[in-house]
Amino acid sequence: MKTIYLDNAATSFPKPAGVSDRMKTYMDSVGATINRSVYGSAQDAGMVALQLRERLARLFHFPESPTHVILTSGATAGLNLAIKGFLRPGDHCLVSDMEHNAVMRPLVQLEGVAFDRIPCDREGCLDPADIPPLIRPNTRLLILAHGSNVCGTVQDAEAVGTICAQHGIAFLLDAAQTAGHYPVDFAKYHLSAMSVPGHKGLLGPSGIGALLMTDAFASQLTPLLAGGTGSASDSELLPSFLPDRFESGTPNIPGIYGLEAALRFVEESRVELLRVHEMKLCWQFLDGLRDIPGAVLCGTEDLKRRCGVLSVDFPGRDNAECAYRLEAEFGILTRCGLHCAPAAHKTLGTFPRGTVRFSLGFANTEAEVAAALAAIRTVSEA
Repeated sequence: MKTIYLDNAATSFPKPAGVSDRMKTYMDSVGATINRSVYGSAQDAGMVALQLRERLARLFHFPESPTHVILTSGATAGLNLAIKGFLRPGDHCLVSDMEHNAVMRPLVQLEGVAFDRIPCDREGCLDPADIPPLIRPNTRLLILAHGSNVCGTVQDAEAVGTICAQHGIAFLLDAAQTAGHYPVDFAKYHLSAMSVPGHKGLLGPSGIGALLMTDAFASQLTPLLAGGTGSASDSELLPSFLPDRFESGTPNIPGIYGLEAALRFVEESRVELLRVHEMKLCWQFLDGLRDIPGAVLCGTEDLKRRCGVLSVDFPGRDNAECAYRLEAEFGILTRCGLHCAPAAHKTLGTFPRGTVRFSLGFANTEAEVAAALAAIRTVSEA
């Protein structure tokens, strides 16, 4: 049975042509690490890492030097670095009601740091006007999931960033579900930092991501890792300059090669056009779902306020069983459960049962969406 992959919110598949080839080229023909040696292949690897930083900076309209694009093992690592490295005992932080555990778990681990949740409606959308009353004199950071990994709702990051700028609050954006799917403008959003994974909308391999941050934010950030950087080796202190200060140890160089190739595809395809394709499929899914009484959409139908992450609840049925049937009988690959975001499901009214999540990618087709809708109808009726 042919399968239809609709789990791109977990990781994108398939990857663009050339991504795995570039990783294999590094493994088979380059092999050297970066920042440690000066022979030719090591310098070649270093240039690919620089090109990756430059591509990321360009894609997100990042106004600072590419040296402030810190390569990480993924979005979770970047969020941990930003949250645990920035907040201190006595600080106060604001988060939305829709945050992923990649934000909430590091936050609740911090002793002496208080936080409040910005309320969101039953479609997962916050009202920026609700933010100012929650701000305290010791509020230092606001963290926002740009796009919900549960229901696809996209928040108004520009409005939130304007409020943060007006009150002198650092603004950290979790762009795990929007990077590569939705135009993200670091400068326009008044961001202090943004964490992205390489393996979702950026279409690269897993195990690599990036934290982009302003110099002002970086200067207040305590590194979580310390070790060899290949630079300032005469000192046992971490270098003060970026990116070395936050990149101790040997990086994921096969991942660097793969993500650099993937970003080349994203740049050439243009995020705006990738989004047009995704929203066309999204509208097809939303329109078809309206005619299926046994399946309920969670989140907004407004395409301007969403990405291609669609959660479906099957009232009166076991959602996990429905997800199993979609795979076993129809080859539809989804993700069922709470999606590492219990607060979001509480906001949407789907806790603790969770939902069945369908998430679209650049390689999906109208025929695949039609097949998924037909399968949903059968599962919801049987």
